[in-house]
Amino acid sequence: MTKDKNPDKTPGGASVKDGELYQSLREDGASKEKAARIANAAANTSRSEVGEKGGEAGSYEDWTVDELHKRAAELEIEGRSSMNKAELIKALRDH
Repeated sequence: MTKDKNPDKTPGGASVKDGELYQSLREDGASKEKAARIANAAANTSRSEVGEKGGEAGSYEDWTVDELHKRAAELEIEGRSSMNKAELIKALRDH
């Protein structure tokens, strides 16, 4: 018999603090990790405050390839060393 990791069926699991927001983000195409990160941040403050935080870094298109590689390394994105600028941008946005 396998143990159910999410017995109460909370979207995202027991570690996700705002299951409704998590589910909405997943439906919009966010990765599990990104959706959980945003949902937990929103639960710790408020959804509007989390939304206000975004957009400060500027567009990835304005970053150099070296800057994109550095950010991808920080996020431990696999295959980053062989990615071109467009691939790095997509990987970072999908993370």
